[in-house]
Amino acid sequence: MDSTSGPALYPLHRCKTLHLVRHAQGHHNVAGEKNHDEYLSEDYFDAALTPLGWQQVDNLHKHVKACGLSKKIELVIVSPLMRTMQTAVGVFGGGDCTDGVSVPPLMSANAGDSDRPAISSLNCPPFLSVELCREHLGVHPCDRRRSITQYQPLFPAIDFSLIEDNEDVLWKTDIREKNEEVAERGMKFLNWILTREEKEIAVVSHSGFLYHALSAFGNDCHPSVKSEITNHFANCELRSVVIVDRGMTGSDISPTNYPGKIPYGLDLPSDVVKEENAQKIGQS
Repeated sequence: MDSTSGPALYPLHRCKTLHLVRHAQGHHNVAGEKNHDEYLSEDYFDAALTPLGWQQVDNLHKHVKACGLSKKIELVIVSPLMRTMQTAVGVFGGGDCTDGVSVPPLMSANAGDSDRPAISSLNCPPFLSVELCREHLGVHPCDRRRSITQYQPLFPAIDFSLIEDNEDVLWKTDIREKNEEVAERGMKFLNWILTREEKEIAVVSHSGFLYHALSAFGNDCHPSVKSEITNHFANCELRSVVIVDRGMTGSDISPTNYPGKIPYGLDLPSDVVKEENAQKIGQS
């Protein structure tokens, strides 16, 4: 059988479903599409979403509600940049905050000059910010983050505890991360995800990171499947994929498997039982 056309079978508890999302349109996207040199401009440092970007967020929010995805997601992982966090809370958050509710919001009103009301954290999965899924590091100011202490009052319900440094020590003014380095970081990120307990996880990240992180996959598939995996993401595009723990990186056991015969023992196939019975009769 052609290995690119046949099915593949894996234990369910060795798999996780990832819902990958690229951030919505940012101001740097608009400028960079007109003139690529604008990506070098400090004017787009940690660029926020455009009004069109927020429309894209609202449309995807409606989609994840309509298809039932919002009820399945157990964790939202987000890159610690303004545009990704705005996208994450807008898509997977609880909508506008309600007066009199004391829980901290996912996003404070007008965060990132968004002209948006505060976004509620009620009835939402936890949000966790992780540096491993940041965009291509270095040179482009739009990919440099602010300090965590600046983000915390803007996104009070996002958990930043896994980020070790308050200031951005990863982004360099004159060194752009190599494509293979982004791919290596992407593999490290995916291996880390395999250690998580959650089975349905949303990841809100960036076009460059997602492209290079996924580039190693799909080589054992039909070419159209490989293309589906590795094509560049559009702004606010969502793709759901299954990741398989083939190396047993995680240690969880199946909650649905059942051991069968109790007490434990060998259930012989019917033809073996018939043969043994015939032997017993012949010996009697």
